[in-house]
Amino acid sequence: MDAFSYLSVLISIILGLAITQVLQGYRALLLARGRTQIEATPLIWSGLVLLFAAQAWWASFGLTARHDWNFLGFAVILVQMGLIYMLSALVLPDVAPGEKIHLGDHFRTHRRAFFAFLLAMLVASICKEAILADRLPLPINLAFHFAFGLGSVAGMVLSGGRAQLALALIASVGFLSYVALLFGRL
Repeated sequence: MDAFSYLSVLISIILGLAITQVLQGYRALLLARGRTQIEATPLIWSGLVLLFAAQAWWASFGLTARHDWNFLGFAVILVQMGLIYMLSALVLPDVAPGEKIHLGDHFRTHRRAFFAFLLAMLVASICKEAILADRLPLPINLAFHFAFGLGSVAGMVLSGGRAQLALALIASVGFLSYVALLFGRL
């Protein structure tokens, strides 16, 4: 077995848990639909978290040809995947039986932590490239990271519902553009 096949098992588990966390959140909201006050912003971010996980898994395929693994290189990948999991853990609420759910209140309560994890994930992504490729990401990739970083800071600072919805919509368009431009093909 090649090294990456062995190492990718743990990466896949973490990303699988992140995806499961969001999907279980959707299930809980569906089962509690009579007690749930829906708001678009956290639903948009939850969809983006699923896309973050899928893109991270897709991009990891590029590491299959790598043979000179060390623990630091593997650790930075694990940190990035762990941060994606933390985004998935915060974006939707846990639902207790009989409890009323207000998605907007939950998101507002955890928004600073959510955006801090998003910012940390972006930093980990840049560090991953620096450690594994001995260089910074390509300029267009770095520009997207910088734009998402600014959006993360704005998400921590701006508390208004309209501003948060605008950020979520802009992030959606930005992330879909990022994937289309840089990760459309393996």
